[in-house]
Order: sequence, then structure tokens, then C-alpha cells
Amino acid sequence: MSKYYLGVDLGSTTSKAVIINEQDEIIGRGITNTRANYAVAADIARDEALYNARFSVLEKKLEKEINARPEYKKYITDLESVFQYEQFKVKLDRLGDELVKTCNNFFKEEKKRNEILNHLRNIRRAFKPKIKHDYLYNNLGAKNQFFRDIVSEKYNEEVNKLDMQLFEPLMTVWDKSISPAENQRVQFNFKELVHKAMDELREKYKNLPETTADTSVNFDAEINLLKGNFDHVAETLRQHIDEIAELEFHISNMTGTGYGRALLPFPSDCIRSEILCHAFGAHAVFPETRTVLDIGGQDTKAIQVDKYGLVTSFQMNDRCAAGCGRYLGYIADEMSISLNELGPMAMKAEKEVNICSTCTVFAGAELRELTNLGEKREDILGGLHKAIIMRAMSLIARSGGVFNEFTFTGGVARNPAVIKYLTKLVRENYGDIIKINIHTDSIFMGALGGAMFARRNIQADLPSSKKEKETV
Repeated sequence: MSKYYLGVDLGSTTSKAVIINEQDEIIGRGITNTRANYAVAADIARDEALYNARFSVLEKKLEKEINARPEYKKYITDLESVFQYEQFKVKLDRLGDELVKTCNNFFKEEKKRNEILNHLRNIRRAFKPKIKHDYLYNNLGAKNQFFRDIVSEKYNEEVNKLDMQLFEPLMTVWDKSISPAENQRVQFNFKELVHKAMDELREKYKNLPETTADTSVNFDAEINLLKGNFDHVAETLRQHIDEIAELEFHISNMTGTGYGRALLPFPSDCIRSEILCHAFGAHAVFPETRTVLDIGGQDTKAIQVDKYGLVTSFQMNDRCAAGCGRYLGYIADEMSISLNELGPMAMKAEKEVNICSTCTVFAGAELRELTNLGEKREDILGGLHKAIIMRAMSLIARSGGVFNEFTFTGGVARNPAVIKYLTKLVRENYGDIIKINIHTDSIFMGALGGAMFARRNIQADLPSSKKEKETV
């Protein structure tokens, strides 16, 4: 029986889970928003990692066939994307129930309540097919893994089309409904859902327009092969898919880490510092790493590591969430945009407006003041992102500077504006020869490090002179 190892990084804003095999290969990744319910978030992230692991094992099992028939890989990729859409539909129905419940509780006057309920129905009716299209044709599940962000962006778009008087009541209903809906654990029947996804794919390929390499700018050879050969491909893979659906994943050991690690239902000897885990995970992906920066939801950590990936020194901002993921989330809420839109909007800045403070408490007031002074939102965000990185650079300097390769971890590593200013300031302060590593798995580095500690079952600790400064 194959052995697998689980790492769970329970952060203050997102929870991540990674499953590795005995060769340290990642075979499953799961992620969800944490918000207030840590226990449920950890379970959801682990469930998602197990679903993803089934698709990874399927792809690995069919490696030879995929090399001979590339359309098999396209089919598996599409199947996982549509599987995620089937999950999304169930979650959206639950959100719909929460929206109705909130509306009924919040609006006591019947006429107003019915008006808002009617708008809620119309909003969902308008954005649901758009999201389905993005899952089926644009691989939305890989681009955005957060249910909240996907729905929030579309919900805001529809609300902004309505009369301004409706903005406040509709956003109030949203704010009171999203967390309860998001924090419900839904245990899906993998086999049942994957067969629904297969049926959905059959319809997708059947309805695709005829394409040729000469006439279509979106020509995809694998899609074209699948369109004409879908039933054969699906039937050939069905037995393997059913096998994977029944597969038992034996988790031999696990490690919990992250801001909320003390709340995980793990034995105390299975809990590790998030600093140790981010360092270990970053070093595993980039072995020449000697400096790691992790900007998480609640704190920022600058870490120095040795050639084995163990921590030699670190500095962290643990007194408030200034300049971290939670702060950026607050800014997004203040601007009524999704978190994913912040970075791209800041990239359009023509100048960086001077930001006096990155304190979350005063962020809203400063944003409104700068807007009233006529500053563009893009320029305000440019200044804000630069200020965040300047704070991080101060921590890096105090930890010992940048050596060899520099690796950026944490959820904020997905923000293009953060990457822009970080790259610029590292180059200015430490020279062009420093290699800067930013990986698609940057957000999973802590969970990866945890899984690797679980596989090795080794003990490690932080440098004693700094240990007392880490938050529990």
C-alpha cells in the first residue's frame, strides 16, 4: 500500500493542505478561505487536497497513454475543471439559501424584502452561466480557487448595474451571508460528482463549433481530437476513473502549521512553527534558497536558512496585520472589488501616491481622504503596494539581508503588483545577481514544508534567541 503524508497550513485568511508521496512529490493541493471557522477550514482544505490527489494519481497512472495520446491529458484537465464546477454549483445553492435567510431576517417590511429577494434572484440568474462558461472553457478553477472571490466579483458587477440606492442593502445581505455559506463543509461523493462532470463534458464537446488550424485563432489540437473522438476517449478512461474513485489514501503521518495551528486537532508532536515549515518548503522547491520572505494573512516573516533548509535566523512583524493579506482584503472590501483585482489595478498606476500608514484601522479613512483629493484609485493602490514591500524590506534587512537565492512564499506572492515592487527593491538593495524565486505553489510552501516534516518525522526548532518572538 502506498503511503502519503499530509501538511495543513491553517492561516488567518486561507487554509492550505498538501499531500505528498514517499518521493516528496506533491500529489494533492487544497485551499479555502479561513475566515472565522478554523476547524472547518482545515477539513475543507484537506478534502480538496484529496480530490486533487485523485486526479494527480489518475494522470500519473496513465503517463504512458498520455504520452502516446495527448488528448487524454486534455480530457483529465477538463474533467477536473468541470468537477470543480459541480462542487461550485452545490456551494452556490447553499449561498442562495443564506442570502434568502439573511434577507428575511434583516428586512422586516414585506415590500422592501420582496424587492431585494427579486434582485437577488436576478443577480444569480445573470452571473451563473458566466461562471459556468469560465469553468468549462477558461479553466477558472485553476486561476481562482476561492469560492468567495469568484462569486464576489460577479455579484459586485451585477449590483453596480442597478440603482445606487440598492447598493447598500444588497451588499449588506452579501456581507452577512458569505461567511456562513463559505464555512460549511460539504462532503462530496467523488464518484457521483466525477460522473456528472463526464456527462457535462460530453455536452461541451458535442456543442463545440467545427475548428481548423487555418480558421480558428483558438485552435487546440487536443480539443479537436476530443470533439471527434470523445466517446471513445471517455469510455477508454472510465475504468481508470472508477478505480481512482474507489482508491483509499492512507495518510501515514501529518503535520499542522500556520497562524491557527494550536487549534488543529493534531497531537502536539505533529505541530510545527510556520517559520520552520515555510523555510523547509521553499528550500525543497529551490534548494539554493538562503533567504525566504513570507507575507501571510496576519504577519510577515523574513527568514534565513542553511543548506538543509533549516532556519538560522528570522524577523517577523507580529503586532498587527499591517501590510499583510488581511490588510489587502480590507482594502479590497473598502473599494468594493475582489482581492484578485487589487494587484492588476495597482499595475496600472502612473505614479505611487504616498501612503502615510499601512495600518488596517486607518486604511479606510486614508483611502477616502486620498480619493476626495482627486487621486486615482490605481495610483493609490500603487503607493499602497510599494509601502507594503518597503515594510517587508526592513524586516529582510534586520534578518540579515538577501543571500544566494531569494524565495517569496505566501498568498500575497500571487499579487502582480507586490511582485513588481519586491523585485525592484531587492534588485536596488542587493544587486541584479540575486535570483528571485516565485513559484505557482508559493501559497502552499508552508503546507508542503509541513508534509515533508511529517514524512521525515524529525524534530526541529527555531533559533533560541528569536523563538520567544513568534506568535502562537
